[in-house]
Amino acid sequence: MARGKVQMRRIENPVHRQVTFCKRRMGLLKKAKELSVLCDADIGVIVFSPHGKIYELATNGNMQGLIERYKNKSNLPEAQAESNEQNIPQVIQQDVLLLRQEVDLLQNSLSNLEVWVNNIRSTKMQIMSREIEMLKNKEGILKAANDILQERIIAQTSIMDVGCNMMIPQVPFQLTTESNYYF
Repeated sequence: MARGKVQMRRIENPVHRQVTFCKRRMGLLKKAKELSVLCDADIGVIVFSPHGKIYELATNGNMQGLIERYKNKSNLPEAQAESNEQNIPQVIQQDVLLLRQEVDLLQNSLSNLEVWVNNIRSTKMQIMSREIEMLKNKEGILKAANDILQERIIAQTSIMDVGCNMMIPQVPFQLTTESNYYF
C-alpha cells in the first residue's frame, strides 16, 4: 500500500498530533545521526515538545560544548545577545546624536557657503559699478572729443566757404534783356 502526500497543516486531533510528533522527532534525530556519521560533522539538535519537554541530540560531545563552540564562532556571546536587546534604545539615541551632529555640520557649511556667495556678489557688484563708472567717463571723453571734432569740421567748412566765396563774386549776375531789339 502506497502512502499519499501529507498536507503540511496543524493536526487537529491531539492524540494523532502527539503520535506524529514522536515519530517525526525520532526520524529527525535519526537523520541528524546519519548526517554526522556520513559527513563527520558535529551536529546539535534541540526540540521542545508542545508540553515543554526538551529533546536534544549532540554528536561528538555534549550540547553545552556545541553551544559554546557556536557562540565562539558566531561572535555572539550570551551576555552580548542579552545586552543587545537592552541597548537598542541606546543605539537609536547614538544614531540620532550622530545624525544631529551631521545636520549641524551641514548647516554650518551651508551658512559658510551663503556668506561666501554674498561676498562674491558684493565683489561682483563693486566691479560692475567701477566698470559702469569707467564707461560713463569714457562716454564723456568721447562726447567731448566728438564736440571738438564737430567744431573743427565747422571751422574748416567755414574757411572753405570763405575761400570759395572769394573766387566767386558775391553779387548775383544780372540778366539784362534787351527788349529794344525785336525781329
